[in-house]
Amino acid sequence: MSDQIIEPPGSGEPTAHAKTPKKAAASGWIGSALEYYDFFIYAQAAALVFPLIFFPSNNPQVAIVASFATFGVGYVARPIGAFVLGHWGDTHGRKNVLVLCMLLMGASTFLVALLPTYAVAGVWAPILLVALRLIQGFAVGGEISGASAMILEHAPFGRRGYFGSFTLQGVQAGQIIAAAVFLPLSAVMSTDAFTTWGWRIPFLLSALVVVAGYIIRRRVDETPAFQEEAEHGEIPAAPIVQAVKENGIDMVRVACMALMNAIPTAVTVFGATFATNAGYGVGLTSTNYLWISVAGNVVAVLLIPFVGNLSDKIGRRPVFIVGALGSGALGYAYLYYVAQANFAMAFLFAILMWGIVYQGYNAVFPAFYQELFPTKTRVTAFAVSQNIGTLITAFLPTIYAALVGPTPSACVVNKKFAPDVVLPSGETCRAAADAIESDVVWTVGSITFGLAIIAAIACFTARETFRVHLNDLGNKNAVPVPADEYTRLRASV
Repeated sequence: MSDQIIEPPGSGEPTAHAKTPKKAAASGWIGSALEYYDFFIYAQAAALVFPLIFFPSNNPQVAIVASFATFGVGYVARPIGAFVLGHWGDTHGRKNVLVLCMLLMGASTFLVALLPTYAVAGVWAPILLVALRLIQGFAVGGEISGASAMILEHAPFGRRGYFGSFTLQGVQAGQIIAAAVFLPLSAVMSTDAFTTWGWRIPFLLSALVVVAGYIIRRRVDETPAFQEEAEHGEIPAAPIVQAVKENGIDMVRVACMALMNAIPTAVTVFGATFATNAGYGVGLTSTNYLWISVAGNVVAVLLIPFVGNLSDKIGRRPVFIVGALGSGALGYAYLYYVAQANFAMAFLFAILMWGIVYQGYNAVFPAFYQELFPTKTRVTAFAVSQNIGTLITAFLPTIYAALVGPTPSACVVNKKFAPDVVLPSGETCRAAADAIESDVVWTVGSITFGLAIIAAIACFTARETFRVHLNDLGNKNAVPVPADEYTRLRASV
């Protein structure tokens, strides 16, 4: 397939400018990988390091809750960033907003590496950390919506699911890079060296991210759909107002479907602390647990394009619903094996739950969410509604740590779990930890599965979009291309 497609008149696609799907997909992939590298190294550090250096406390539960709260703060800023950056993307172009997102993310992440710890700066250390996390969240609020709009609007008809999936493939690749940077550091360095200065190295590397990302995104072409909107004077003055008025119910659906963020939250954020923090008594090492993140993302990167292509063949909804319900149900087994400190089975179920089944959702939503909205409000509607949904899930680790926190501080001696210590209640720390581990399985597992059910129901109520032409997307009365004609058009590109 040539990387320059000019659609014929009457095709239902933009015809005045050429599409360049491969170039758009490559720039979206690389840009998302670099930007989410920044975002996820913070997630790794929040689980493994920040409770020790930014939130010291005699009560390990307080430190964990505080660290997860700063992780969640980044998601608080995401709807604000989505509103501002989505507006910019719908009024000034997809390309411009992606460059701005990259610069904001890279700069804020780099500055985290320069922060003093609580021991040096006292309360100013966590305050500054929260401020930078807010900027991170603001920047990422426009990333996926802008990148997937760029790819979708360049994609040929019948291949939007496939090309759109490259946005999330880039996101997963960014997580691989983030975990891969932490892995050798945590494996080679002593615990003291890693918590003292080693954790700063991944953040310092963000300087390279800024330069590379800026160069890549400046070279991508603006989408034909947006260019036609601009040339025809159809750019709305207030995209969010128009989006809510014309597609408000679809925005609610997207917010509900975005609750699927509970799956990676359970695995990579809370799961990491549950498995490795001495207070829970599970006893898995940080290095071992980081391998779960790397392997799961490797599987996801390989699988995502195939799932995206499948959604082009049979539709977005069936793939999405199976991915949502399947990965939500598998949460119980995954958490059970973590609680048993059975690394092999925890590894297996993490890959099955998150690396494989979850991709039914993860590979499909970049195209599906975009297809629910018209070109003139696409970035704003996607960004705002999706980030509201992810905001709801952002504080799940904090809630989990509060509901099923670790054992009392007396159970941790010299940063190691002390199973034989007898608590004032008369039970040993081992017995207390066993009870907490069981509570984690049922509490965290049930909340995760419940949110997956809500997402699946929201998807079921949405209209199918994979056979609707680009110019008709967002129109509730749009007529899908007949199945035979659709198959013929797919085969021609």
